[in-house]
Amino acid sequence: MAKERILVVDDEEDILKLIEYNLQKSGYRVICAVNAETALRIIRLNAPDLILLDLMLPDMDGLEVTRTLKGDEKLRGVPIIMITAKGGEADVVAGLELGADDYVTKPFSPRVLLARVRAVLRRNQGTPDEEAKPISIHDIVINPGRHEVLVKGKAVELTHTEFLILHLLARRPGWVFTRQHIIDAARGSAPVTDRSVDVHIVGLRKKIAPCGGCIETVRGVGYRMKEAG
Repeated sequence: MAKERILVVDDEEDILKLIEYNLQKSGYRVICAVNAETALRIIRLNAPDLILLDLMLPDMDGLEVTRTLKGDEKLRGVPIIMITAKGGEADVVAGLELGADDYVTKPFSPRVLLARVRAVLRRNQGTPDEEAKPISIHDIVINPGRHEVLVKGKAVELTHTEFLILHLLARRPGWVFTRQHIIDAARGSAPVTDRSVDVHIVGLRKKIAPCGGCIETVRGVGYRMKEAG
């Protein structure tokens, strides 16, 4: 059974109880807070392994809570999944840019929420050695050690930046990466800007055809690798 501590911050009692029930059923230890002040006090006393953070709180905007945590050297490593209202696209972008790890939109499926929680926790526990392991998804095999990509068994030539972007997306299928996330991941290769990210994605899709459709555009947010299965 999982033993990670998860802090859930939401002022809607029904949603709080729903999340708490499903997390506890999956073996997680759950702490609840109905406002930002209580949440920050809990986090500073004993940082949890993950925070589920509603962006609409009565005393402080969830984005401000995220900004506060990511600005604290001791707490910036605590992963955050944002809980957003439907249509809160601007908030999603802002939260991801501030350093939040993922988001779910109300109303959400408990199964989807649990999948996101597991994925974020796995990522946070990852090691550099794991990042060097070959990845196989959607008939694409990526070998970071050899800087090699095979599509349906055939080698394809990618630029260094294209390889970095593909590897980033493939390591975390289903996760949405903003253009800024992609720029940060590609830092150290050729200069990358918001505009050039889109150009790199177009080129990458063409080169990995017929699997190019596995890289999905999330309108107004960024890009993600389609989940397998």
